[in-house]
Amino acid sequence: MPSFLRLIVATFLLCAGTLVSLADVGEFPIKADDGTVIANHSVPAELAGQIEKLQNIVVAANPKGKVTLYEFYDLNCPYCRKASADIDELVRAKANLRLVLVPFPVLGIPSILAARVEYGVNKIASPQDAYKFHRTVYAGRGTIEDSRAFAAAQAVGLDVVEVRAKASEEAFAKIMKEHLRVGDALGIQATPGLVIGGVAIVGYPGKAALAKVIAAVEKCGKVVC
Repeated sequence: MPSFLRLIVATFLLCAGTLVSLADVGEFPIKADDGTVIANHSVPAELAGQIEKLQNIVVAANPKGKVTLYEFYDLNCPYCRKASADIDELVRAKANLRLVLVPFPVLGIPSILAARVEYGVNKIASPQDAYKFHRTVYAGRGTIEDSRAFAAAQAVGLDVVEVRAKASEEAFAKIMKEHLRVGDALGIQATPGLVIGGVAIVGYPGKAALAKVIAAVEKCGKVVC
């Protein structure tokens, strides 16, 4: 196994051991679209602020939006796939919603390989093209690994040779380790993990529920007014 994979897998296992031990309940009365209370908890402002300092994040939509939604995702998470489609509709409908994508490859080797390609994409592409890549990857079905990720990069018009060169950078392992550390500190126990208005929402509540949270943050600065 290549050294970068050993490092990422070892870090993932360390983080996973911590995450499993955390019991998350609904600190705020945020209900999912099916009526159940979705796991959520408040996070300190200084901790949430660490997300902005991460390398390899993408401000995918509305960089001047007043409400920021951080999306921690794994490219092989089916719930992330659904969330991505719904969030895309929300950012198009809500001018004040700023979307920040935070790669969080925790579901195994294919996810890490795909995330490495995504890292290469993010290094050379504009935020708009990086977001096109993100949506294109999710357009298919089945396991997403490096070959499918490279195909998605080509489909959106990126130079695959250049993407491959950037994807080979050893810095990727260190950067992903930092993503995992911050996600662990935030209590992101499942993907997608959403951070908005000083609250981490663990899991996907559904489009209608998320829209209510966004509206509340826009209105009163809190996830529930």
